[in-house]
Amino acid sequence: MPENLLFELRGGVAVLTFNRPERNNALTPAMRDHYFDLLEQCRDDSAVRAIVLTGAGKSFSVGADVAGLKASGPQTVERILQPSRPVHYALSIPKPLIAAINGGCAGVSLVHALCCDVRFAASGAKLTTAFARRGLVAEYGVSWLLPRLVGQARALDLLLSARVIQAEEAERMGLVNAVFPPAELLDKAVDYASDLAQSCSPASMAAIKRQVYGDLERGIDEASARALEEMVESFRRPDVKEGAASFLERRKPEFEPLSPSWQS
Repeated sequence: MPENLLFELRGGVAVLTFNRPERNNALTPAMRDHYFDLLEQCRDDSAVRAIVLTGAGKSFSVGADVAGLKASGPQTVERILQPSRPVHYALSIPKPLIAAINGGCAGVSLVHALCCDVRFAASGAKLTTAFARRGLVAEYGVSWLLPRLVGQARALDLLLSARVIQAEEAERMGLVNAVFPPAELLDKAVDYASDLAQSCSPASMAAIKRQVYGDLERGIDEASARALEEMVESFRRPDVKEGAASFLERRKPEFEPLSPSWQS
């Protein structure tokens, strides 16, 4: 039986692929838990400096396996309602995570994409929240994530109507960062991730993620005060000297991987 989630290391970039194309990569609880396990593996592996998430075949992932849900028993329902880690677990990974949305992306799988730091999509790819058309609510924290990405009015439109939008509209509203031809999407995402892996300080990127997501719930005064604390801490790390030296010497920086203290 083939793996339902693949791992490939391309230089410093880990490529994770939902691999159930015969079911349009519909997610099962086991696939979700495997995804979280791989994120944890990437977090702890010093060879991994950035992560790309995509889907095999024509879809990114069309959401939860509805057929499986219909036939599921109490144990499966309990695994869905009480996952081993929250769906927004990806936000805690101190390494950049890029979604390469190669095709259909719906429901909980859209939530997984929103929990990535950057999203690229293939032209013509279709996205939908789906929940309201299945008798469901705004699940897995999407009511927190979506307004912060596209604003309250657009978030309510996408959640209430559950209408299907294409990648081009998603880009215009800020839901995805860029749109590429399908044949180029994965290479563009990996190239972007590789540039982060080769050119940016892992410690800096980890701190920036912590600042951006933490500051969503802080006022400007507290955010500024915390930024000063982070700045003082950054000056104690060798990355600042290496960043300056590489700039002056006109070469690629050679930053150290994240120390164990960041692996949480």
